[in-house]
Amino acid sequence: MCDGPRLAPCLVFVCTTVATETLVGVEVVTTGLEVQPDATAAWYDLLSDTERSRANRFASGRDRRRYIVARARLRQLLGERLRVPAAAVELSSGPNGKPALAGRFACSDLRFNTSHCEDVAAYAFAQGREVGIDIERLRVMSDADTLASRFFSDGERAAYEALPPAGRPLGFFESWTRKEAFIKALGEGLDHPFDDIDTRQWQMMRFAPAPGFVGALVIERRPAWQQQ
Repeated sequence: MCDGPRLAPCLVFVCTTVATETLVGVEVVTTGLEVQPDATAAWYDLLSDTERSRANRFASGRDRRRYIVARARLRQLLGERLRVPAAAVELSSGPNGKPALAGRFACSDLRFNTSHCEDVAAYAFAQGREVGIDIERLRVMSDADTLASRFFSDGERAAYEALPPAGRPLGFFESWTRKEAFIKALGEGLDHPFDDIDTRQWQMMRFAPAPGFVGALVIERRPAWQQQ
């Protein structure tokens, strides 16, 4: 859903670990995606053949660089946690695009999810529990009411429509990122009915990945026996 003008370019790679004291056992890392064009080759070398093929299909050089950096940084972060080189990480994706470890790492308990919008990316990591994350740039959208009517649950839609006009952009994206985070954790598509999700099995946290952005993080609750 992200579009709009690019943010100020970053000359260095800055990563921030988001505080998640309210959700124990999950780590969130945010990073900027803008790098100098001549620095992209080093990130490109970390990608798989499939990822390189996808990168090469981008018509926009800016979008190509952002994809390359986002995927390479994911590989670096996974490699650090798996204690292997970034290029050695094996990845796959489910029917709706949910990323997962593959090959010799398929049996790992490490779960992760990613989201990027414009030049900001966010990554979530957890052990043994499914996790979903979504970020968006806060902005006014002409079709927000239509999207809310189509995709929001009855409760979400009622809460959104009760907001004053000035509060609707934030209200829309808070609901949208929460819904996206849930369905990404589940590995489902956008049409998955929110009313069918047993929210008692999940924990949710809002966060700000960067100024002017909103984000939502969702993670499975630990089974009761693990909470003792």
